[in-house]
This record gives sequence, structure tokens and C-alpha cells, in this order.
Amino acid sequence: MTQSIINTKLKPFKSTAFHKGEFVDLTEKDVAGKWGVFFFYPADFTFVCPTELGDMADHYAQLQEMGVEVYAVSTDKHFTHKAWHSSSDTINKIEFPMLGDPTGEISRNFGVLVEEDGVALRGTFVINPEGEIKVAEIHDLGIGRSASELVRKIQAAQYVADHDGEVCPAAWKPGEETLTPSLDLVGKI
Repeated sequence: MTQSIINTKLKPFKSTAFHKGEFVDLTEKDVAGKWGVFFFYPADFTFVCPTELGDMADHYAQLQEMGVEVYAVSTDKHFTHKAWHSSSDTINKIEFPMLGDPTGEISRNFGVLVEEDGVALRGTFVINPEGEIKVAEIHDLGIGRSASELVRKIQAAQYVADHDGEVCPAAWKPGEETLTPSLDLVGKI
């Protein structure tokens, strides 16, 4: 039995990332105060990973408009991220930070490190401006994710954060009706 990571605080970390052509140091303090997505993937120069990262890059402008920063994380070093960025047209379009996690510290903090292989599962975590994890999704290595579905989940998380007492039903999209939980709704939905 494991304890849920939902509503827990982002744990301290330090990483060197490849971002906009440079190596930059990032910590949990750099993430504070804004919405963030930690997007874990197994390794650079692989098969499913570039499709996911390319999909995320295609949605990055929309996420930025929503006030969300994306942090791609693998157990590769930042040097490997730079080499992959330079050699792949798909990865070259990435504008968000690609964090190196060669010790597995960040992956371990989120519970996605496959210890015996030294790689991360496909984990997606949405962090609110207070540093709390509001969405957690973990996939097996062979199952790719959809950035458009992630956008919808972030929209719902942001709506709930801004509208105290309201909740978003299944498949909710902005502009659709929400629910206000009450005794009157029990058994009527």
C-alpha cells in the first residue's frame, strides 16, 4: 500500500537543465508561485519519448498562455538533452526546460523511478502555485500520453482552484457546467 502523492508538497531538488540553448540550474524554488507540469519519461534517444515530447512542444504555447511551465525530466544528464536537442527535429522544437536527473533523486521523489533500470516511468504531475501536487498520472513505459488531455486536466484544476466549492465533472471543458456538491445532489446525478 502506498500513500497518495496528491496534495503533497513538491520536495526539494536541484538539477541542471538544458533550456533555450543553455545549461541552467533549477531547484524547487524556481518552480514556486506558478502552475507547473513535471513530465517524466524514460530516456533520450528512444521511441515513444520523442512522440510525447513533440506533442507537449506542440501544446507549449497554449500552456504558457494558461500560466503553466513544463519541466521534462529523465535520468539522462543535461549534456544528453543538449545532444538530442541538436540531432532531432522533433526535440529541437522544445522550448521548455529538460531537466537532468542522473541520480534519480527527482524521479524517486515523485515515485516513478524504476530502480533496477535507472529510468523513470512515464509520469505526469501538475503542481499548483503553492507547490502542491494536484494531478498525478503514471503510465507503463510502452503507453504514450496526450498533451491535449493534460491541458484539459490543468484547465479543470485551475477552475477548481479559482472557484471555491465547485467541482468539474467527467470530461469537463471550459465553459461547460460544473457541480456544487451538496446533499441535494446525492443520488440525482
